[in-house]
Amino acid sequence: MMRVLIACETSGIARRAFSALGHDVWSCDLEPAEDGSNRHIICDVRDGILCDGWDLLACMHPPCTRLCRSGRRWMSGPGKWTAPKSLPRGRTLDDLRDEFETGVEVFTACWTAPIDRVAIENPEMNDLARDRMPVDLPSPQIVQPFWFGEPAYKATVCYLRGLPPLTETQRLPEPERGSDEWKRWNRVHRMPPGLERTRLRSRSYPGMMRAAATQWTTAATERDRYGNA
Repeated sequence: MMRVLIACETSGIARRAFSALGHDVWSCDLEPAEDGSNRHIICDVRDGILCDGWDLLACMHPPCTRLCRSGRRWMSGPGKWTAPKSLPRGRTLDDLRDEFETGVEVFTACWTAPIDRVAIENPEMNDLARDRMPVDLPSPQIVQPFWFGEPAYKATVCYLRGLPPLTETQRLPEPERGSDEWKRWNRVHRMPPGLERTRLRSRSYPGMMRAAATQWTTAATERDRYGNA
């Protein structure tokens, strides 16, 4: 049995996937768990929980709005850290840069945590964010929900340390582009900006999490068994 921390998750989807395999799993986030689980800790992941003796850390939805490529236009104009051409309504540049620094700090804290196996989900980063990342950060793996039996498009970018890349388990045939089914698969991308879109984009796909839980803990167990042989 492994001690697993699922950081930056409120849905409980990843926590339940690991728990179903018999592991000692906890989740943490600044917000309460949607399912009311008593295995969810309300805290800032930077405040010490990473040092509590975990075997595996999966940071599923860290703050990334200012780190991702789509958020760069609000952070800088041409070049790096020049004045942006415009800002989101009601926001200041100081606000946005504070969010950027928080994103960098959370990512770095998780990547450098004293834990042997780490996975961090984060959209493809812009150049400003990449400049601030740990020097040992590898190229990420990019997977899609429909590789794991989930009828949806949402490129999921995973940075892995001490864990194997995910292997697809149930690739679905893709719908014809422009069809009603194709539009349903793109639902999360077609929604207007708002709280519901943010909520759905911050949820893991159960099929993908079942694959992650199985493949990552199996690899860790086999490695430990081989190492102790």
